[in-house]
Amino acid sequence: MNVEQEFDYEYEYDDQGQIVYYAVRPNKTQIKKDMAALFALGEEISELSVSQVSSLDLPENIHKAILEVSKMPHKGARKRLLKFITGQLHKIDVEPLLEKLARIKNKSAHGVREHHLVERWRDSLIKGGHDALTTFLYEQPDADRQHLRQLLRNIQKEAEANKPPKASRLLYRYLKTLLNVDDEFEYDETSEFEQEHDVPEMVFYDMDDEDAYDSYDDDDED
Repeated sequence: MNVEQEFDYEYEYDDQGQIVYYAVRPNKTQIKKDMAALFALGEEISELSVSQVSSLDLPENIHKAILEVSKMPHKGARKRLLKFITGQLHKIDVEPLLEKLARIKNKSAHGVREHHLVERWRDSLIKGGHDALTTFLYEQPDADRQHLRQLLRNIQKEAEANKPPKASRLLYRYLKTLLNVDDEFEYDETSEFEQEHDVPEMVFYDMDDEDAYDSYDDDDED
């Protein structure tokens, strides 16, 4: 987006009878639209993470102002600082900035889809028992079957004992690694299962089975 002033034009004829156009004044309506777009751009950048802001390679004064405004409540002082950022953005070519921002947004959207996939598999494994595990192992033959069963058993024990869902988060992290999901992407690991803290009605596996889980260590810590 090249922010350029548009002008209203008038004309007159020169000595040869040719029309000569000349600018009279800036188009104020267009200027207002351009500045509003830059203000919105400043707000959007302020919502990025620190590392994402750094990747934009902003001029130092804009970079510092963005980091400052990101920490401010939505009050008058924040709006004044955003107006300052708008003015500074107006002085630079924002086209490269918009291209970098688009790449960040595309990467973030991809990251959200990947983490939703991990989240769906985790909740399916927790609530779906043997059938869900069989389906997952068919699609992910490199998965560690015994490790998954141990995690699922631990999740059930934690839920029944009303303990913090440590095993559920360990399962999430294992699935994320197994499915090659980017660790750099910031995402809330809390699942619907953890939020509701429901105890699945079915028992996943018989502890007397020859493939039963290893004993669960209540004192195990991260």
